[in-house]
Amino acid sequence: MRAASPDRDRWLALGILALLLGVAYLLLVHPWWTAPMLEVDDRIGDLQQRDLRARMELRQAPEVRNRLQALRAQADSVPGFMPQRSPELATSALVQRLETAVLEASPGNRSCAIINRSPLTEARQQRFPRVAVQVRLRCGNPELAAVLHSLESGSPRLFIDNLNVLTLGNFRSRGDREAQGGGGLDVSFDLYGYLQPPPGAPADAR
Repeated sequence: MRAASPDRDRWLALGILALLLGVAYLLLVHPWWTAPMLEVDDRIGDLQQRDLRARMELRQAPEVRNRLQALRAQADSVPGFMPQRSPELATSALVQRLETAVLEASPGNRSCAIINRSPLTEARQQRFPRVAVQVRLRCGNPELAAVLHSLESGSPRLFIDNLNVLTLGNFRSRGDREAQGGGGLDVSFDLYGYLQPPPGAPADAR
């Protein structure tokens, strides 16, 4: 029994020492060394994930660039906006487009003629600048259909609004028919298209 006492004391001392070392680790080593190292390790792992995503995006950059160029080329081949850079030039282009459509539908204006065309001023600023012309025609039914189709199906895109069609009475002579534009319809509408915002336009206007 006496020989076992020193061994028991030795194990008891070792247990107390281990307990003290554990408490010292929890109070001194873990908060001042282990915890910061674990946090740094987490940050390194997060940075590695970000670096991996960035590398994958960079690898896809040529494909994205080629796709963007293809989309731009497709948009340029069928432009939606009018190419003119000022409302005055765009208005002149609208009138020329109208005159061409009427001339193609009725050569020599025998059965369709422009009675009036006047620019319209926009009352409020829109997201994309709009230019419009108020038009009045006298046409036959087939010629009117051809004019409207030509205006709305061409490039750049034009639009027709406020279409108003009135039927005229029969004309008594060929001379009167030609003088009146040769048709049986009095037609008025607004013809308009859109311009791209100028380079210096605010971001919200784009």
